[in-house]
Amino acid sequence: MTRFQRWRMPLVVYVIAAGVYLAVAGPRLAGPTADNHFVHLATSYMHGQLGVMDNHPPGNNDWACYDEATDEICPWSAWPPPWGHGPSESQRWYISFPPLPALLIMPAVAIWGLDTRDALFWALVAGLSPTFLFVLLRTLRESKRSDRSELDDLLLTALYAFGTVFFFVAVQGTVWFAANVVTSALVPLLLLASLGGQRPLLAGLVMAALFLTRPNTAPLVIIPIVELLAAHRKKDAPEIPSLDERGPLPRFFAWLRGTEWAPALRALVICALPILVAGGIAMWMNEARFGRPTEFGHRFLMINWRGRIERWGLFSYHYLGKNLAVFFGSLPWLTTREPHLIISRHGLALWFTTPALLLALWPKRALDFRTRAFLAAAGAVALVDLMYQNSGWVQFGYRFATDYLVVLVALIALGGRKIKTPGFVIALVFSIAVNLFGAITFDRAWQFYDDDATQDRLFQPD
Repeated sequence: MTRFQRWRMPLVVYVIAAGVYLAVAGPRLAGPTADNHFVHLATSYMHGQLGVMDNHPPGNNDWACYDEATDEICPWSAWPPPWGHGPSESQRWYISFPPLPALLIMPAVAIWGLDTRDALFWALVAGLSPTFLFVLLRTLRESKRSDRSELDDLLLTALYAFGTVFFFVAVQGTVWFAANVVTSALVPLLLLASLGGQRPLLAGLVMAALFLTRPNTAPLVIIPIVELLAAHRKKDAPEIPSLDERGPLPRFFAWLRGTEWAPALRALVICALPILVAGGIAMWMNEARFGRPTEFGHRFLMINWRGRIERWGLFSYHYLGKNLAVFFGSLPWLTTREPHLIISRHGLALWFTTPALLLALWPKRALDFRTRAFLAAAGAVALVDLMYQNSGWVQFGYRFATDYLVVLVALIALGGRKIKTPGFVIALVFSIAVNLFGAITFDRAWQFYDDDATQDRLFQPD
């Protein structure tokens, strides 16, 4: 097979995915979005600044303000007119979102400046995610870890591209969704770099990029670690006892005892180096902006629910119950008045927007340790997201799932359940219909969305 033949299908996947995203984004592509924070952050970097240019945020949505005199969040008066009186000499405005998306869009900003069409840029980047996913599924098939056909891989890619919340995320362009898009392109690259444990440096670089995009994806490092350990097994490693003979933890330690530790540790160090460098850069930026290396800045967001962040922190068990209610229980509200269907601004439950994802939790075959690492990593990231101070608000569906959706689709491929069945086709069509509706209506047809702005209303009132 020639190189062109090998890349022909991924190229087709990209053209179709990016083309659909651009078409659905529609008028958003005509100019910059209202919340183009990464364009402003790129502009600041190009001028050698870490804060907002001219210390003047061009809007009032999710900007951070730090008062150097009090070492606290700024008072409301720091907002520029007409919302306040403007910052004092000790008050500095920042964009607290991690920097990698700003670095990616910087070449475009260098050409078009603040007129950069960020929705267009991010829709083109979004097309990479299903493309990389297809390559990942093909690699799993060619390495015999998956017994899927190419048609199966294409069906799973279509499910992800158009039948999950990634669809509505891909066509927004604004700051929150841009970070989700970049993460969604990096996760399949991480899995590709990790498979077989032969590219520890590349895996580390992608993991570092993820950290500089959404730090809460850090538990995904489980995957390259387990793949590297699996690649350095002793030739005479003892057979791992079955679940009937030992529990999961003793079996894991038995698996570890078969590791050839000298080369494994060298590979782990190589993988860790880029991550440590990225962590050092982030800590330097935090120290320069907020006076402490561990402060990323979200604590200084000038938002209405800053009180709960000050009391409970950005991540806490306190938020878990509310977020679980959204994750599992948020359904469309049916009404007798037009338009007869309302969606909570907290978004729809993940299983409702993509019921086929349940197959990831229902494999046909027993999972080996490498596949269990996929499940453990996705579960750990999901738990971190569920303890965040909001549910993903405002959204059509649970957008934080984009942190691990690719891993769930890979688990479906590895799980062995048949997907060329009427049940899967029905689930696929339903998912595409639901998420197409979300991609078209979100932030454009507000009559379909609840008008509560307090975050207190999760479910349809009695």
